[in-house]
Amino acid sequence: MPPTAPGNLRATAVSDASVTLAWSASTDNVGVAGYRIRRIMGSTATPVGSAGADVTMFTVMGLTASTSYVFDVQAVDAVGNVSAPSGQVTATTSAGGSSVVNVALGRPTSASGCMQSYVSGNAVDGNANTYWESANSAFPQWLQVDLGSVIGVRRVVVALPPAAVWAARSQAVSVQGSADGVSFGLLLGSAVCTFDPLSGNTVTLALPAGAAARHLRLVFSANSGWPAGQVSEFRVFGAA
Repeated sequence: MPPTAPGNLRATAVSDASVTLAWSASTDNVGVAGYRIRRIMGSTATPVGSAGADVTMFTVMGLTASTSYVFDVQAVDAVGNVSAPSGQVTATTSAGGSSVVNVALGRPTSASGCMQSYVSGNAVDGNANTYWESANSAFPQWLQVDLGSVIGVRRVVVALPPAAVWAARSQAVSVQGSADGVSFGLLLGSAVCTFDPLSGNTVTLALPAGAAARHLRLVFSANSGWPAGQVSEFRVFGAA
């Protein structure tokens, strides 16, 4: 028999580009294996991500500012049975401003190295299907963008190509900043970032209030899917 439907679905946080959802755990006679998060548009339900059996929250990324979205969640058990959907929740993303402009687009880049034609400039060309890949089996590796002048930076979005052939993987990433491109300080400690093609293969890294830099650097220390750092789009958004 299928699991019980997830309960008490709610939006616990919103930004101009994301909605964080939470729900009450389902139960099942053979054990809940995970959850499917879906966006509802009319009579169509589109999967936007998944969560493990012990996880009852998920952040939907890559959304549009000042837009209303409807979501629900289903549970899946260990033998593939799928629950009825939870109740639906509607959430509206906050308004954007200059914080929705990707200030890294087309800017000069550099990196610790690359493989073949997978050069650093691919990460700021606006094409999610091209990508940078570092030297293999030589962590840590880094990718850097020159924003032209010191500006306040609030968040970084890191993407991988959206095609399903890019199977879900995690990368350990930290963020460093510099005013001169020589001396770098840590803006965000290493975080394990999970990339999933079901949710657009993107991860958003929120930087601390007051963070500012001209040169922004991503440092990669691990990748569960390939022995190198990989980025298709390195997007940077201002503080206001």
